Amino acid sequence: MSGVDNKSVSADEDGLRLDRWFRKHYPNLPQSRLQKLARTGQVRVDGKRVKPADRLSSGQSVRVPPMALNTPQSDWKPKPIKASASPEDLAMIRASVIFEDEMALAINKPAGLASQGGTNTTRHVDGLMAALAGENERPKLVHRLDRDTSGVLLLAKTGKAAAALTQSFRDRSARKVYWAIIAGVPKVERGRIDLALKKAGARGSERMVWDDQDTGDKASTDYAVLEKAGRFASLVAMMPLTGRTHQLRAHMAAIGHPILGDGKYGGEKSILPGMKLPRGMLLHARSLDLPAPNGRGRLFIEADPSQVFTEALGIFNFNPYDLPDPFIEAGR
Repeated sequence: MSGVDNKSVSADEDGLRLDRWFRKHYPNLPQSRLQKLARTGQVRVDGKRVKPADRLSSGQSVRVPPMALNTPQSDWKPKPIKASASPEDLAMIRASVIFEDEMALAINKPAGLASQGGTNTTRHVDGLMAALAGENERPKLVHRLDRDTSGVLLLAKTGKAAAALTQSFRDRSARKVYWAIIAGVPKVERGRIDLALKKAGARGSERMVWDDQDTGDKASTDYAVLEKAGRFASLVAMMPLTGRTHQLRAHMAAIGHPILGDGKYGGEKSILPGMKLPRGMLLHARSLDLPAPNGRGRLFIEADPSQVFTEALGIFNFNPYDLPDPFIEAGR
């Protein structure tokens, strides 16, 4: 039987979870066995007991017991990622990059492009990034945007960056601002929507429903009216304080002012009679402000609206570009 081995965590593994580190080096080691090895103290990091979900730092020493070393792995090959993409899609995803440094990358996601794959979804940001990366490690999504929402989408380029950025969204130190054109004008033009949301409907047609009894998940959104087109429509800025599925769409519909073009939540109210608006949901992730993953200052990333959203702004004669951020004014 082989003896204990001690392996050093490399620079590109900084921030990687312990179980994923083992999956990389000992792919045939079952998760259940790793959990037992960690629970009994046979797997240690820098001599200390650890849990499989703990994250590693570059230069740390991982104690690998014989039980893991003797796991056969010579015939194991990782399942390849489907990373094919047309030249047009690759050109599109390259052109969508609006920020990049050594740790992170941001794109201005087009409306209609899913963030991740799923049932009957083969064209998505995750797959296009894999195709773009080739044999290199592809950037990892750290948050999501709805398929029909355009705007800032952030990806991490290293394990350390992924851990830091994910934590920023989890602890709410990430500040996201969206623009939307909605039906009508709210009576309260600046406020907060505190309305719990829960999933309802059959699989494949689920939607979030608001729940006055608060049996759903807590959801909060700050909003402010930026400009008005009479009483027919208004441009609003929204800042989600929680990250529920379809939160902004469900919240605006709940107060009677659905996002234009959002038939799923607004029904007929999301269409203005007699107005020929560009087709699509008028919701755009305008900016993202969060701590830089290298620990030095903050990142502020801004995305210009899509062609559809820009056309709609022109129809209503809205010009939000020179307006101050209402949430900074309010100290939020």
